[in-house]
Amino acid sequence: MKVLLLLLLSPLQGMGASDHREEDFHFCGDRNQTQSSSVIYEHGPATISIENTAQALIIRKPFLPNRRNSYYKYSLPPTLGRYRFCIYWFKANRTLQLVYGKQSILLGRDPSSSITKGQESQKTERTSTFIFNVSYISKDGKNTSLDARAEYFFPASPESMPVWEQDVEDQLTALDSLIAQPLAPAMGATEQQTLRRKLGELEKTLAKVELEGQNQTFGRATVHATVLRVPHTPAPQHLAFASQREEGGEVHGFTVDLPSSLFMMVKEREEVVEHRVLLMDINGQTMFQDENSSHVLGDKVVSISLVDTMVANLSDPVVLTFFHDQLPRNVTPLCVFWQEDTTASSGSWDSYGCTTLAGSSQTECRCNHLTYFAVLMVTSPEITYVHRHYLSIITYVGCLISALASICTIVFLYFRSKQRDQITSMHIHMNLLGAIFLLDITFLLSEHLASSSSEAVCRAGGLFLHFCLLSCLTWMGIEGYNLYRLVIEVFNAYHDHFLLKLCLVGWGFPFFCVMLIFLANWTNYGPFSVPVYESIDGRSTNATICWITSPLIHNIVNLSFFSLVFLFNSVMLGAMVREILRQNKKGHKLKHVLALFGLSILLGIPWALIFFSFTSGIFCLVSLYIFTIINSLQGFLIFLWYWSMVLQSRKSPDSQSSSDSVKLQPNSS
Repeated sequence: MKVLLLLLLSPLQGMGASDHREEDFHFCGDRNQTQSSSVIYEHGPATISIENTAQALIIRKPFLPNRRNSYYKYSLPPTLGRYRFCIYWFKANRTLQLVYGKQSILLGRDPSSSITKGQESQKTERTSTFIFNVSYISKDGKNTSLDARAEYFFPASPESMPVWEQDVEDQLTALDSLIAQPLAPAMGATEQQTLRRKLGELEKTLAKVELEGQNQTFGRATVHATVLRVPHTPAPQHLAFASQREEGGEVHGFTVDLPSSLFMMVKEREEVVEHRVLLMDINGQTMFQDENSSHVLGDKVVSISLVDTMVANLSDPVVLTFFHDQLPRNVTPLCVFWQEDTTASSGSWDSYGCTTLAGSSQTECRCNHLTYFAVLMVTSPEITYVHRHYLSIITYVGCLISALASICTIVFLYFRSKQRDQITSMHIHMNLLGAIFLLDITFLLSEHLASSSSEAVCRAGGLFLHFCLLSCLTWMGIEGYNLYRLVIEVFNAYHDHFLLKLCLVGWGFPFFCVMLIFLANWTNYGPFSVPVYESIDGRSTNATICWITSPLIHNIVNLSFFSLVFLFNSVMLGAMVREILRQNKKGHKLKHVLALFGLSILLGIPWALIFFSFTSGIFCLVSLYIFTIINSLQGFLIFLWYWSMVLQSRKSPDSQSSSDSVKLQPNSS
């Protein structure tokens, strides 16, 4: 009677112990427990095997190599009878769980219960017994029933095979060697995609690697990877991590603070045994280059991810703090993340969802998602949409007015000059005004050419815009040389074909420079994007024009050439001021002021305001407005100067003297 009652009650042993998690594999069967027995979990070959004996239920699976000579032993309930047991394999967490009756055992996660195989040498001989009512289910598969046997074997899929620490080190070494190779200009985008794909494969390997301890760090060179195992608890706590201090670099280290809400969000979605957080410390920007060639602080990119979980829209932000050297005054840090563009060959840096708290020696990034993070170095000024709109209006209106005024002044100059010296000076003025006219018109068309679908047209537009700029700078230098002839030269000798020689220099030198740059590499001209940042949420857009695509060429050719012209013309202007002070004629102060103002415009002195763009703050923004207003209206200001000098000469015709300074003034006749 007792046996019958036991048989009726035994199927109920195990009810209520079912697990609602989505497992990748599970095996269930009935076991008759006729004596006190245990569960033994030990290392096996590339299979999962379940063997039943009267003394023990033996489960074998591949796991960490240094545990191959150990196995784990767990006690089973002392009550005898038939038990329903199930074995669950969760690939995401690399966990094997046994539910035996109402008892749940996480296999291999209790080191205190492990014993060495040598200590089990006195074990009694085991008697094989069958397992009944057997069924197993693979993920996305059907429920398959099996005949009663004492032992079952299931081949382990490649995904379920363990990953050793050496596998991770080998992948890191291979990735480091690929990053160290220089990227070919034509294949840069493709190789970047290859590197990022390799990085994704490394993350998958880290998600499966068997760890001996709670946390472990791999890698020694460019890429460092840290795996953090976070046990599941009813009340999750925030997780903090600090990297090792780095010496000799721009960035000395970083800290990560993951909020508890991150693990609560995962808990709501599925029940997990443990969380696995991956941290990637990448000391190189090779695989994260955008179209704007943005510069990342210390070339450091930090990846934070939760295994097999997409994390976004967190209620509490993830806090990532970078410790670094003090930044230059003209640089503003901006926290960004890498956004992969599936439609293009490369991705881009974006700041959506991140806020930046900048300090003197640290930058704190607060983001509501997990991905690849970095600190972008934004050169001041930080042009917002509002300022860009105002500056664009000033530029367009100023260039239109300047272009029209330049044409009018050229016509007036052509019909007024009669003396030989004045003819030379006025023709130089006319060529400068012609260069300004071409620069204004080409600049107005440049943004429209960049929006066209033809890249060849944009390259041609960028080349011609550069030619106009160099021509304008060259004729400014010629204006300075002409001032030297009129003011400093003792003997103002006549030169054959002097104007022709000046024109060859004024137009030929810029043509030679742009053709040399174009023939060196035709991709040096084309669409060039200038990031425009929104100060409220940190978003950025690109203002694209047809221009020089290489910042290095721009700095070497344009800034260096202008610096030489500015230095020479400043000396010439100083000589002119000295000559005016030497004359010291009373009653002509206004004329002298107007003369100096016009000479400053002709010599391009206001262009020096561009050097203030390397500053930061409100001073830089003000100087940018002044630079835009004066230089976009350069042709119009020359027009005003010309007519003011004409009116002054008509009011006081007797004031014409033989001094050298008068030679620069328009003739009233």
